[in-house]
Amino acid sequence: MSGRQELLPAVLPGVDRAWSRSVSAVDSQGVRRTWHVLDSGGAETAGERRYVGTLLCVHGNPTWSYLWRHLLARFSQPDAPRWRVVAVDHLDMGFSERTGTTRGLAQRIADLGTVTDALGLTGPVVTVGHDWGGAISLGWALRHRAQLRGVVLTNTAVHQPNGSPAPALIRLARLPGILPAVTVSTPTFLRATLALANPSLPAPVRDGYLAPYLTPDRRAAIGGFVADIPLTPEHPSWSALADVAQHLETLAEVPALLLWGPRDPVFGDAHLRDLRTRLPHAQLHRFEGAGHLLAEDADVADAVVRWLTDLDRPTPADRPTPAPEPSREPAVSWRPLWAALEERADDRRVALVELAQGGRQVSWSLLWRRIREIAAGLSTSGVRRGDRVALLVPPGADLTAAVYACLRIGAVIVVADPGLGLAGMNRALRSAAPAYIIAIGPGLAAARVLRWPGRRLGAGRGAAVLGSLTLGKLARLGAGDQELPPAPEPDDDAAVLFTSGSTGPAKGAVYTHRQLAAMRDVLSDLGLDPGAGIVAAFAPFALFGPALGAPSAIPDMRVTAPRTLTAAALAEAAAAVDASAVFASPAALRNVVDTGGALDSRQRAALEKVGLLFSAGAPVPATLLAQARALMPGAQPHTPYGMTEVLPVTDITLDEIVDVGAGDGVCVGRPLPGVQVAIAALDPSGEPAGQPGCAPGLTGEIMVRAAHTKDRYDALWLTERVSSRNPGWHRTGDVGHLDPDGRLWVQGRLAHVLVTSDGVLTPVGIEQQVESLAQIARAAVVGVGPRGLAQVVVVAETRPPVPRPRPADRELADAVRAVVAPPVVAVLLVPALPTDIRHNSKIDRSRLSRWAERVLAGGRLNGL
Repeated sequence: MSGRQELLPAVLPGVDRAWSRSVSAVDSQGVRRTWHVLDSGGAETAGERRYVGTLLCVHGNPTWSYLWRHLLARFSQPDAPRWRVVAVDHLDMGFSERTGTTRGLAQRIADLGTVTDALGLTGPVVTVGHDWGGAISLGWALRHRAQLRGVVLTNTAVHQPNGSPAPALIRLARLPGILPAVTVSTPTFLRATLALANPSLPAPVRDGYLAPYLTPDRRAAIGGFVADIPLTPEHPSWSALADVAQHLETLAEVPALLLWGPRDPVFGDAHLRDLRTRLPHAQLHRFEGAGHLLAEDADVADAVVRWLTDLDRPTPADRPTPAPEPSREPAVSWRPLWAALEERADDRRVALVELAQGGRQVSWSLLWRRIREIAAGLSTSGVRRGDRVALLVPPGADLTAAVYACLRIGAVIVVADPGLGLAGMNRALRSAAPAYIIAIGPGLAAARVLRWPGRRLGAGRGAAVLGSLTLGKLARLGAGDQELPPAPEPDDDAAVLFTSGSTGPAKGAVYTHRQLAAMRDVLSDLGLDPGAGIVAAFAPFALFGPALGAPSAIPDMRVTAPRTLTAAALAEAAAAVDASAVFASPAALRNVVDTGGALDSRQRAALEKVGLLFSAGAPVPATLLAQARALMPGAQPHTPYGMTEVLPVTDITLDEIVDVGAGDGVCVGRPLPGVQVAIAALDPSGEPAGQPGCAPGLTGEIMVRAAHTKDRYDALWLTERVSSRNPGWHRTGDVGHLDPDGRLWVQGRLAHVLVTSDGVLTPVGIEQQVESLAQIARAAVVGVGPRGLAQVVVVAETRPPVPRPRPADRELADAVRAVVAPPVVAVLLVPALPTDIRHNSKIDRSRLSRWAERVLAGGRLNGL
């Protein structure tokens, strides 16, 4: 039986008091107990809102059902899916009865069943669990399969992975004599848990969590829960937890969602990896920056709404089959990425030259032999199909051999550019969760200090000191005519490639073997002839040269700093392979132009043989391409457009750029063969709306369909859902338009669109107008103020640069306003605009916007 009871304090932010009720029932021990629940649908009667199911929310320790108030509020809204939300306070926790008994895991699971029976929950039910409530909710789910519709878990665990220590907070609390002092006698453990929220909880919310636990007698179960965590087989709750863990495989057909806060000192990456192993079908989204109290740090309610909406949609088999889209004709048979290398197994001509290694040359035959040996060595050492292998090795023979060895045996390569910086690398590798890491000395040291997941394998000189196995040892282990495992299937995962992180935390884009092969094929459409020499001064193409069958030279430069490429280094690389094609990022190309005066006659002659120049990764000014062509007079400069998720998309030559002339944005040319580009128009709020179209002049989000588009984002279910919500299309996050001749113009990032009182503005065209002034070297347009009422601010670098940030003088500010159509409230000058690490050219407009808003509010000019 159940009824309403005035248990809650008078002030409790975020809670509708109508949700509060008590439930009385006889527990499994034959004793009548009373639970407190928050129930969004307890008053439902015939003729009122009908529910399609129930979300059963189970809190952990030391919280209570207040943790789930955002879910209750969201599902109480009229536009929410018609699901009832029931959040239960465990006995002796929250505002439930204080029994004075010790209740272990098995009893807690039984208690939850007692409550749901008393409430008459017959299904369908989706369990939602956090912390120790995760194990309890899963225990309930396993006992109520007939009622179960799905499982949602947030920062929890069902097993302490081998070799992983128990959480420090738990170990500290369980020290002899400490447990009662920090959990019961004082609210230390409770306050320490609440302090994990990011950002910090407002005082009224913190008080709401503390409300049921104001005295030691009301905190007894907090200590009991900590004591009930089984760390050894001798613990009374060990068998109950093991039973839950061992039977999760029986939920293979039950939809599951894992929502995770990576900044969690309680449940870390090892616990998440364990859950993913036990629920491999589960959707996963990691909320970067969020931690243990995920429901406070991130919008869990919105994620659950979206997930439930997808559950209610027809399955693909139920949907009508769309009309086929025009695309590249499928190949008669799939050609693996390593095919060109295998076909040249007896070719003693040069395949690869490393200028940073004194001009070391590697033949096709040696390269393929090395690939086979490392592949066999990896297989013998335990690397299996589907295992993820992170590669922290600079472009060169070692990286090439390791990449193709992994691909050949079906291991999934994880490529996180060192240009992400140490913090970005840390986030990326923890997200990808590789089983192995192959790295040079600094990477091995970082992996050890930061405790990156994966067994460590060394590459390069000095690596043997830090890694028990090296590529050399693996090659010796795999020497001879050992048979390799069967090749992977075309639709098996092949790679996780991380984005630059220039527009937020780097995302891992997952590619299948078929998609990587399609990327190789579209690169060949750019005019690269097999056998033609390539200078790969842009990391993505250092790996595709061998796949194209093209001898490749890697110039002497720091890959993490593109601006270190000099004209002389480029020329030496071109001479080494008699190159007819050059790939270089815009930042690298800028330094090549700036150092071109130091070339000698031999180096100039080598560059004069180049017929194709490619620069990609960020918009490339026509003036820079023209200056580069002056050094390579026989080359036709190309600037392909694309991104980590689909590269390349379009292409344009310098001659076409000149012919097209100025416009609103940067013209990036026409789609390559097999690629479709469309535009999702922006509505008045600046958001894309409707279906993709190709009407000329329509500004909106750029959408791409191609065989070489990534398969999905890794561990970012929500992000992938948005990216591919138009089936078959990738939403790029860029905005632009198509002109009447089918050329694409990029006008900026969707995140940087300004929504003013006069309408929606895209930044790039305005920036180009500002950059037409002789004094302006580079400009960024940002908005300050609320969306819909944003004011335009111009932040610029000048010629010569200013020594420190300052407002522009009146003359320059007036000149800027004279060439820009929308009103400009301020013009600020900086020594250098902040850019991404990888390309040194993508302007961080979000950071500039925050800085400008602070400055215009009276803050200091420094701190950019």
